[in-house]
Amino acid sequence: MTQNQLQTKWGDLTAKNERVGTVAMLLYPGMTALDLVGPQYVFSVMRMSVYLIANTKEPVLTDTGLAIVPTMTFEDCPEKVTILFVPGGSEGTLAAMEDEATLSFIRSRGAQADYVTSVCTGSLILAAAGLLKDYKATSHWATRDLLEEAGAELEEGRVVFDRNRITGGGVTAGIDFGLAIAGRIRGDEYAKLIQLIAEYSPEPPYRSGTPCEADEATVKHVTEMFIPFVTKARELLQRADN
Repeated sequence: MTQNQLQTKWGDLTAKNERVGTVAMLLYPGMTALDLVGPQYVFSVMRMSVYLIANTKEPVLTDTGLAIVPTMTFEDCPEKVTILFVPGGSEGTLAAMEDEATLSFIRSRGAQADYVTSVCTGSLILAAAGLLKDYKATSHWATRDLLEEAGAELEEGRVVFDRNRITGGGVTAGIDFGLAIAGRIRGDEYAKLIQLIAEYSPEPPYRSGTPCEADEATVKHVTEMFIPFVTKARELLQRADN
């Protein structure tokens, strides 16, 4: 790529007036903020119009106590968006999986979106809405097996693409997810610019970020922590399928 071409792409990143594409990012009580914040950063740097969508405009309290203020309600959200995005969580995710207003919103916007996407257990909400049936998808490692039970085709991976469905793994995969979408929509060189702006070059202090890397005791402990969530999520997915 020539210097002029890179400068043109850099100009795209720093333009103040022009925004290309729309993103509807779902907010719901108890969601995991980091699932959303990483992708939201990337989408914003891509100069996309990013809408933070909730049932009302009241601040949404996330699972760590961080409150996020919605910019738009379900009713006001455009019917056609470029990207529909759903974050994950724990107890809040379970509530969202059986909230008809939330599921109805996801179905209606997902039917017209160019891309239907999620990070972490947000894929379980997509599955509860019937939007992952016969699609390859991933989720947080502790909940991935549930996707097969919901009619999806399980595929392990940090980010999984299948046609217009894009799903990310647990929590921190949100940044990888965002960059992967940037590469898909705007090209690899553009995504690399965003990665450098973010100085995204992770060097974790421990090699314990996946079940393959973590020691057996750690994996056992975290797996046991997820049992109540997995049990309830399975029940909700079975109910949705019926």
